[in-house]
Amino acid sequence: MVSQHRTAAEPGRREQLLDAAEWLLLEEGYAAVTSRRVGARAGLTPQLVHYYFHTMDDLFLQVFQRRADLGLAVLREVMSSRPTLRQLWDLRETGLTTTRFSLEFMALANHRKVIRSALVEYYQRYRQLQLDAFTVALTDRGVPPERCPPLFAQLAMIGITQIMTIDADLGVAYDFESVNAYITRLIEEIDQG
Repeated sequence: MVSQHRTAAEPGRREQLLDAAEWLLLEEGYAAVTSRRVGARAGLTPQLVHYYFHTMDDLFLQVFQRRADLGLAVLREVMSSRPTLRQLWDLRETGLTTTRFSLEFMALANHRKVIRSALVEYYQRYRQLQLDAFTVALTDRGVPPERCPPLFAQLAMIGITQIMTIDADLGVAYDFESVNAYITRLIEEIDQG
């Protein structure tokens, strides 16, 4: 039986469980995230999963929140230096697992309302920060919204990045280097006015 007094090792065990759940989610999909599998992956008992996270939804929410907080921090850091379009495009390289992670949570959100609510709240904040970043980057380059609407730039870059990640995960081979080169040229043209 688990003691009702949490020990100093609690944060370590809690993080182990969160790490294990995230690993399972990314490697095998959300359906693989069970208390038994999470406990085994963390080297702990399944009972500890329910001790630290009363429900599986609590566990999923904590896994999501941890990654969401990191994503917001990275975006805020980039925004603090008035990012260029190139810097915003280069963010795709830091988020290769982010698309995979997001897709798993979107699938999970189809079955769990509490997860869906958390996703909607996060994506509204994140997408607004992104839009603000694209607006600043284009404005700083003197690009009027009629020439390149910030929302278009945001959706185009995000969409292309997500498709590239999904295709790579599926093993679909395309010449993504040519896409990267084309977008780089477009960004350079915008930068040059």
